[in-house]
Amino acid sequence: MLRPKIPTMPTPVGVTAPPAVVQPTTVEPAPQTMAPAMAAPVVPTARPTIQITPGSVLAVVGAGTAVVLVVGTVLVSMLLATAVTAASVAVCAVVVRSLLTSPNKHRR
Repeated sequence: MLRPKIPTMPTPVGVTAPPAVVQPTTVEPAPQTMAPAMAAPVVPTARPTIQITPGSVLAVVGAGTAVVLVVGTVLVSMLLATAVTAASVAVCAVVVRSLLTSPNKHRR
């Protein structure tokens, strides 16, 4: 009852084809052609060129503004939470101090 049931692997149904064998191919370099004497050699660049459009600049500025606003909001809220906590602890300290010193003043 508490033993798990292990599923059995189903047997293939119908005609199955053997897996296709992939034959490796060789890559042959293209024949070198002579460049004209006046043409400058083309140097391949390692990095692709970046196309800066007004839309992409606007998107980057918008994303940066959003990040600054979110981080600023989080930091200000943490500072506010710290200030509220400090104020409440100060009020509690004043109340406790007044409770401890008030019986001594009003005894007759």
